Amino acid sequence: METCRIAIPSTAPGGMESPISGHFGHCDCYTVVDVADGKIAEIATLPNVPHVQGGCMAPVNHLSQNGVTALIAGGMGMRPLMGFAQAGITVYHGGQAESVGEAVAAFLAGGLTQFSLNHTCGGGLA
Repeated sequence: METCRIAIPSTAPGGMESPISGHFGHCDCYTVVDVADGKIAEIATLPNVPHVQGGCMAPVNHLSQNGVTALIAGGMGMRPLMGFAQAGITVYHGGQAESVGEAVAAFLAGGLTQFSLNHTCGGGLA
């Protein structure tokens, strides 16, 4: 059985209808979607941790400690992208998805690309 736990940076209150937050480290919360055998098994929310300048690893560690194995994001800097790689969390670029539900549907359909250095920003809000 193929399983994964996906986190999507979301605006409050989170959930499948929530808009995706533009930058993972500054989101209100994460919508966490557990997937089993290509289907959504459970949906929950996880509060974000305080993000300070240069403290990009705090959210990376927070997600890793909560069992996240994949992240769908619209923007992030190079430092957290490298941190996710070290933590074993695969990051996907959210593309044109506006809601968490759209991003998860695109992920399940294989329509998202893995986040690359070309997708990174200089930090701050994307």
